[in-house]
Amino acid sequence: MLISYTFLSYETERTEIDSAGRCGHVVLMGSLASAADITGTITLKGTPPPEKEIVEFKSDVNCGPLRTEVPKTRFYVAGSKGELADVFVSIKGLSGKSTGGQAPPAVIDQTGCEYLPYVLAIQTNQKLLVKNSDPVLHNVHATPTVAGNKEDNKAMLPKGPDLTFAFPKPENFLRFKCDVHPWMFSYVCVVDHPYFSVSARTAPTRSPCAARQIPIEAIHRKAGA
Repeated sequence: MLISYTFLSYETERTEIDSAGRCGHVVLMGSLASAADITGTITLKGTPPPEKEIVEFKSDVNCGPLRTEVPKTRFYVAGSKGELADVFVSIKGLSGKSTGGQAPPAVIDQTGCEYLPYVLAIQTNQKLLVKNSDPVLHNVHATPTVAGNKEDNKAMLPKGPDLTFAFPKPENFLRFKCDVHPWMFSYVCVVDHPYFSVSARTAPTRSPCAARQIPIEAIHRKAGA
């Protein structure tokens, strides 16, 4: 994977990560005269492993009729030029800068018996709303691994009221799952500052930053850092 960012003035150290998951640590340094956004692209080098059809979906009497196509795994979501989605990008080394208590809520929706988005990022103590747009019963099971972030498991009625979550500790790729439909997953990166983004496959990654010398870290759930 090639990491490329554009700064007002910059030095970059580029690390290649191939589709087999062999990777190294990614550190990018930039110096900005004033607060600004960091913009760049994240590209997967090589051909990713093929995604697999979720065979259980076809036979599910409630979910199967909701979609004409069978959903696939979303391990390596890439664009036509290798633009890699679902990479968590953040400024490294910051702590205790969260504005999550004042930030607007982030949202995960359950639609077509999938969690959307697959990967997102929030700040510590920021509200996370989980919706159910499906005419299907789901349960929302948050399974953190960091001490201080509470595991929670709540049933959610078809098109029922939103559920609210918040997490006080930073954690990468905190897993949400549906125990009723075992292929449903979403991953939430929790960070204690507002300088982060999650890459998309169709647009440059943009992350806010403060005026300072800045190390940037990029982490993909399967490829690593």
